[in-house]
Amino acid sequence: MFRTNSNHIQQNIFGYDLTQMNEVYTRIKGTAEYCFYETIFSNIDEKIFAPLFCQDNGRPNAPINAMVSALILKEKNNWTYKQLFESIEFNILIRSALGIFHLGDMPFNEPTLFNFQNRIKDYHAGKGINLFESIFNNLTKEQLKKLKLKTNIARTDSFMLDSNIKSYGRLQLLIEVILRIYRMLNKMDKKLFSEQFQTYTGQTSENYMYQLKGSDLPHEFSKITELYYWIKSNLPKRYFGREEYRIFNRVYEEHFKINDDNKLQMRDSKELRSNCLQSPDDPDATYRSKNGKSHKGQVASITETAHPDNELNLIVDVSVQPNNKDDSKILGERLDEIEEKLPDLDELHFDGGYGSEDNDKKMKENEIVPIQTAIRGRKTKLPINWHIGKDEEGNYYVTCPNQQTVKAEPTKIRFKACYAISICSTCTYRDKCPTIAQKHCYCYYFTKEDFLSKQRHKNICNLPLDKRKIRPNVEASVCEFTRKMNNHKLKVRGAFKAALFVFSAAIAINFGRIYRYSKNISRNSGDNNPFISAIFVFTKIFQAILNKFQLILLNNQKFGCFCIFERRSIKNILLAYN
Repeated sequence: MFRTNSNHIQQNIFGYDLTQMNEVYTRIKGTAEYCFYETIFSNIDEKIFAPLFCQDNGRPNAPINAMVSALILKEKNNWTYKQLFESIEFNILIRSALGIFHLGDMPFNEPTLFNFQNRIKDYHAGKGINLFESIFNNLTKEQLKKLKLKTNIARTDSFMLDSNIKSYGRLQLLIEVILRIYRMLNKMDKKLFSEQFQTYTGQTSENYMYQLKGSDLPHEFSKITELYYWIKSNLPKRYFGREEYRIFNRVYEEHFKINDDNKLQMRDSKELRSNCLQSPDDPDATYRSKNGKSHKGQVASITETAHPDNELNLIVDVSVQPNNKDDSKILGERLDEIEEKLPDLDELHFDGGYGSEDNDKKMKENEIVPIQTAIRGRKTKLPINWHIGKDEEGNYYVTCPNQQTVKAEPTKIRFKACYAISICSTCTYRDKCPTIAQKHCYCYYFTKEDFLSKQRHKNICNLPLDKRKIRPNVEASVCEFTRKMNNHKLKVRGAFKAALFVFSAAIAINFGRIYRYSKNISRNSGDNNPFISAIFVFTKIFQAILNKFQLILLNNQKFGCFCIFERRSIKNILLAYN
């Protein structure tokens, strides 16, 4: 049965409660953990998770805000689950961050937390809604509003999320799938089909590969093709609903085909796509080679505010996609979502991987100026600059290095700029020029999309020098994510768990920025206020006097207890103003 958690608001009068321990509680209030309690824990909307539980029957759920906050703290501190639960059980500051102020409470155990994650995963698979993304969006929306950040300028970047899987060669992957099919069978079927599987059973796929020679590979591929055909034709239907068979069927479709002789044959390696199964342990992982390195997993794309006047910037959009999807397509799919979160967005900074014709059109429609800091692909041999005319009709003008500006003429599907033969024939750039020689002139053809692309490349030159270096700072945000991974490799597998990591880490990163900003504001405001500074100095001096006063009276047995009581009471009053 679903219920919200309000225990952190109420004090427990039947046990040890931190809120009743004035000195300890006052010191806790100045920590980052208590700021987390106020900024994150207390602002988590538990009702978002109501669909995961029965509304009017069954056992009440564990505190959702505590479980969500625990997962965020796990990624913030790069803990294992063991370290997380040890901290929840024994660390007073971590307990305070989770709203656990009663020393005897333990809001949930490990199975409860794992079951909670499975519920979120099943809900995402059935409804297509990631509830952690909803939490991230709600928290970020309130943070932007409270901090009054300028959101008309943003920047975006992506990074690889490699899955924690073993790297298989093609033959080893096929053998591993066979072994898992065999382990899936019941005892009776194992005996019945032992003859077909006996070549590969009794050892791991790695050990089997270790014993092979290079000359054995053609025979091995032929032999395993026959076994795949036999399994496809003879495996009992009662296994068709099992995950192992679904993996087998996927590999069968990806690696084999029926030839003209109606026989099964292995596909050529060139026919395999980047979305083929990389490991039976992670069906979501895809393959991509980037900067000479191979990656198997997903890719994360983040967008954050980037106005130079902001004293801090927050991550506002996070997306996890297959790593074989181009950055430009990811941006095109997320652009509407980004604009919904940042309604006044009019300038977006990105690198060369995000530029495309479709994105140019979409940004033009949404009145967003694309600022691209690099150009993807080969450099042009001869730059030709295009400028839109100032007339009301919006004519195009093309300028080449050695001539005056020429007005472009529209054709049926594109535009053309015509140059005089007498000048072009003697031009020093003639061999490199992209113009086409015709009877009466040299023509340069372009489309509206070409113009938008050229404008995108030139937009950065229209900015002041101090605004041209806005985008590189997003790489620092990327570093905050990747430093929690081992060479871009996650501790988990699967697209959902990768997304859970990214959203949790994004919330933690935003919180870290807010906490450092608030501490800096608090420190500066205290330094600039002479009244607060005087109270601070007076408190420190008075505490030192009380310490010495206690030492003197402790030697007097008659007044010792009275002195200790009075010192504690006065100190609690002073701490309230400190």
